[in-house]
Amino acid sequence: MQISPEPSSRKFKHWLPPNPILWMIGGAIALFWMCSSLRHWLFQSTGYDLGIYDQVTYLIGQGQPAISSILGFHHLGNHGAWSVYPLGLLYAIYPNVYLLLLVQAIALALGIWPTWSLARLAGLNQRLSLAIAGVYILYPVVFNINLFDFHPEVMALAALLAAVLAARLGKIWWFCLAIVWVLGCKAVLSLTIVALGFWLLIFEKRRVCGAIALFLGVAWFAIVTQVIIPNFSGREVEGVWRYTYLGDSVLEIIVNIILKPDLVLGRLISVSTLDYLYQLFFPVIWWLSPRYLTPLVAALPTILINSLSDVPFQRSLAFQYSIPVLPFLILSVISSLEHQGSTLAGLIAKIGQKFRKTEPSSKSVSVHHSHKLPVLIVIWSFIVFLMFGTYDRFGVYFSRLDTWQASREAVSLVQPQANVLTDNRLAPHFTHRRVVKLLSQVSADSDLTEFDYIILNLRHPWPDTQEIGENIANQLPNDPRFQTLYQKDDVIVFQKTASSSPRQTQLK
Repeated sequence: MQISPEPSSRKFKHWLPPNPILWMIGGAIALFWMCSSLRHWLFQSTGYDLGIYDQVTYLIGQGQPAISSILGFHHLGNHGAWSVYPLGLLYAIYPNVYLLLLVQAIALALGIWPTWSLARLAGLNQRLSLAIAGVYILYPVVFNINLFDFHPEVMALAALLAAVLAARLGKIWWFCLAIVWVLGCKAVLSLTIVALGFWLLIFEKRRVCGAIALFLGVAWFAIVTQVIIPNFSGREVEGVWRYTYLGDSVLEIIVNIILKPDLVLGRLISVSTLDYLYQLFFPVIWWLSPRYLTPLVAALPTILINSLSDVPFQRSLAFQYSIPVLPFLILSVISSLEHQGSTLAGLIAKIGQKFRKTEPSSKSVSVHHSHKLPVLIVIWSFIVFLMFGTYDRFGVYFSRLDTWQASREAVSLVQPQANVLTDNRLAPHFTHRRVVKLLSQVSADSDLTEFDYIILNLRHPWPDTQEIGENIANQLPNDPRFQTLYQKDDVIVFQKTASSSPRQTQLK
């Protein structure tokens, strides 16, 4: 494999990517936005989490407190994700959920740029650097998370790669800007920043950047988990319930991880953890060398958190929880490919040469790798994408088209700013208001006159709230405080009558 001489940080001028990278970024943005927008248009997005972030972003854009009616508390009490506030400026100009999905598509696609730059900085040639960019964009979690609503941590993915690039180039201020942005995307990412600092300090010998990341990561973790989230939500950090066997608070969990290693080892040495590691590493397994995996030090907090969780979907590439692992997997691939024959693919090639009893010259080996390795990398990445990508969900989405027209008509009947109760799939279409709640938030003694409209889809209900939706549909036609405004294809809209007074209607 031929590689270009490694450029020094001062001489590295690849700030502007070449045309193939620009086309790759543009194509990814278009594809991602089209897929996520189509999912929402088909009424398959959900209140958790698109509805939550669309509502708080809308409220920020309107200059109102960012209190999610679905969560029941202020947005900063959720994950301390202040990075949503700049999005409120966009919503102040044009409040539209498709804009939020476009931001997500751009954020994910932009990761191609620093991925390519890091490969070039490491000395990989142009074709191989393009292939590494292909590894990034075809890694299943990138497409999958784009299709699964919206999550602020997607905006941290390119920033993590950019932070490493800035550290290697000695751009301290750009590094600081990148990690501060990452910290604002989700509270748990502070642990990734701490691990990033440790890796930079010990393995990369970037002492200044490493020390900055360590300090900011530890400081923000303490502030956001012990001050911001409890004060804005009135409770412990979101997600603690997934580790109740370790404790009921962040501090208790940390203490028990140290003092009760048997509990931790029992989870780490398990079939579910092995399956999770298989999902993470299989997409890039051929391009990794055990000697060049030190970048994964920065991914260890995420891997440990997901492995220790009681929730199985936290260990799935279909969800957002493994996003912080990807940048450091890519860095490990780049580091491995810097050294000829160090990867599994190189090892297999050497074994093949021995069986053929040939001893090709170094020039012929270089030509072979230079021309065929990038192609093999892209082909393998595409095969893995076909294996783990969630594109097949569109088959399920299109199977529910029989209520699509009725759902659109129902949405059009609901007045702006009116209080709404609906199910998880319909909720994202009603979040530009202060009060929209899910069926899961009401119970037998709930006051339904809090809501001006109740919208149900009885043919394709959200599974967890199917029973409560049916109970409401049976009750309200006989309640004089509500009238049936619309009914078609098992989609029903109930409207509170003008004579209704609050605190009178309860679910029986």
